Amino acid sequence: MASLTVENYVKAIALIAGRRESGRAVSTGELAQALSVSPGTVTGMLKTLSEASLATYTPYEGARLTEAGHRLALKVIRRHRLLELFLARTLHMTWDEVHEEAEHMEHAASERLVDRIEAFLGYPAVDPHGDPIPRADGSLTETEGTPMARLEPGDQFRVVRVMDQDPTFLRYLSECGLELHAAGEVRENRPESGALVCQLGDRSIALGLAAAAKVLVTPGEEPTGNTSSSHSSAAD
Repeated sequence: MASLTVENYVKAIALIAGRRESGRAVSTGELAQALSVSPGTVTGMLKTLSEASLATYTPYEGARLTEAGHRLALKVIRRHRLLELFLARTLHMTWDEVHEEAEHMEHAASERLVDRIEAFLGYPAVDPHGDPIPRADGSLTETEGTPMARLEPGDQFRVVRVMDQDPTFLRYLSECGLELHAAGEVRENRPESGALVCQLGDRSIALGLAAAAKVLVTPGEEPTGNTSSSHSSAAD
């Protein structure tokens, strides 16, 4: 059974690699930032992963997971995302609360328990943030979506995934009404000022393009939102 540290590293490598073009190694600096450790600590652990045939490590380039490392990473990601959804549905925890709790629980949950949770939840496809949940056989279907920052005025959308799970950012999106499945329409996209304005019901929301780039959407039809009051916000 892999240690907590090993699981954290292979998961981090998989998540970082999954956010960009395939084939590029994950650098020690990226891992150090993601795991809040020193680059020297990362280098030592990558050598350990290499010896265990879970990753290949090339100095000054970075690490790539082996097939065995990728399988382990998907198991950890599966546990984490199912636990997040379980906490949200059964304990009614908000999407900004479940990530940290699942981080603590994912290393202790057995595969048998995770399978039971998946069945109890009805074999869900995504977690509370729209992240795809790997199946027991290791298959994973990525959520299709376009960053909101790329939309043009008049484009209608529906939120399908949020890439940044920082609690403060998620709480901000909730305040704006931009939670999973929320629908609206882009009114303005101003690259020169770094801002995007969208309409959700009768609420006008101003969102920084850097923030909007972390929200994935698909084409929507009927804009929805809180129609009880008008609200305008901004994010960096």
